Amino acid sequence: MLEAAEENDDDQYLHIDDYSSLFYEMHGRKFSDLNRSYMLPVDKDEFQRFELVNRLVKSILNGSLFCGPVKKNLQFGPYRRVLDIGTGTGLWAMELCDLMPWVRVTGVDTVAIQPIEVPPRCRFEIWDVNNPDYSYDNGHFDFIHARYIQEGITDFPKLLGQIGRLLRPGGIVLLIEPDLCQFADGKPESEYTDDTGPRGWFTLWETYRNCLTLLEIDVTVPRRFRELLEDTLVFEDIHVHEGIIPIGFYPADESELSVGQLQWMAHELFLPGLKPMFLHFGVPDVDRIIKDAQRDLYSGDFQLSGRLHIAYATRREDEPV
Repeated sequence: MLEAAEENDDDQYLHIDDYSSLFYEMHGRKFSDLNRSYMLPVDKDEFQRFELVNRLVKSILNGSLFCGPVKKNLQFGPYRRVLDIGTGTGLWAMELCDLMPWVRVTGVDTVAIQPIEVPPRCRFEIWDVNNPDYSYDNGHFDFIHARYIQEGITDFPKLLGQIGRLLRPGGIVLLIEPDLCQFADGKPESEYTDDTGPRGWFTLWETYRNCLTLLEIDVTVPRRFRELLEDTLVFEDIHVHEGIIPIGFYPADESELSVGQLQWMAHELFLPGLKPMFLHFGVPDVDRIIKDAQRDLYSGDFQLSGRLHIAYATRREDEPV
């Protein structure tokens, strides 16, 4: 577990000398050394993106931290245990502790970037969930939350199997992941020919998917949530939802406009964060790829959008843990 340590004057998050071995520098950005498959930065700009994503998902969920029967599942008993996989800066975990005083939340990530001062009943651990050596007993948790983690998971079915083991019978899992295929003017990129549409935007995302594939990341995971959960044979009451998320300032509806603004700001930080990954894999003309995508993001010539996938399911009561 991470204990209190000296605070960086410029940052509220942990930058601990004792954990310096968990980071490495590449092309001017900081990365997690514990999970080399996760090749997005873990530095100040990325912390800002995490915060925007946290606000974005809450807006999509109408201000809630979760969806499905989570509140009902957690309301009985003196204490309930929650696991937040890929906790990042720990915002979601801390907000849940504030919302539910009877809940104990464990946030796990491969890097020590959580705040020093956290609410009671909230703890953070350094843990690569790709590692099969999980330290918790069967059925330990009542609710497991995993959001925006697919880029660092090399075997998602295996992860879901471990989640099934860690959940008590009747426990809930909630998965939230963005699709990595993009839309413009309401049409998926697959419907555009090579010389049409926001070509810079589509090229960047195609390059990103290719790099993730080289890292053995399955980029189709979000759209296969139902299939993957069913294949574990330990989940029931599987609910899958998806929706188009605007990127930018064009929606007329006030709530959709708020979501679009948050998504736009998150992507503005995301694009330059891809440069080290692209350089690592020898992608040619990296600066041009990013610049062309930024032009499409800034110009407003096309109404850009993405798709978000949400799934929740219950751990079967009749399956042994």
